[in-house]
Amino acid sequence: MLYEYRRYEVTPGKLAALNNRFQNVTTIIWQRHGIKPVGFWTAEIGESNVLHYMLEWEDMAERDRKWSAFAADPEWHTKRAASETDGPLVARVKNEFWRPTAYSAIK
Repeated sequence: MLYEYRRYEVTPGKLAALNNRFQNVTTIIWQRHGIKPVGFWTAEIGESNVLHYMLEWEDMAERDRKWSAFAADPEWHTKRAASETDGPLVARVKNEFWRPTAYSAIK
């Protein structure tokens, strides 16, 4: 398995709107494309304008195929634009791809 860690630095004051978009739009579209989220996190203590999440992939080929289909999805484009009528929700995105170690609880 391959895990993609994504870190979204959220535009000030827009974390609730971003969480709403993930819960009610993004994850629903992902489900249609077979994209599997592992989890989503915000800091209890620490930076309060950051959303962290992980996606699970079989390999990079699966990731490229499914992410490209999602990125081209017309519904995603329409709903993303509608959610950003007052400006972008995300200021910066960072992602990394992680492979579990032999002793990891998550394989």
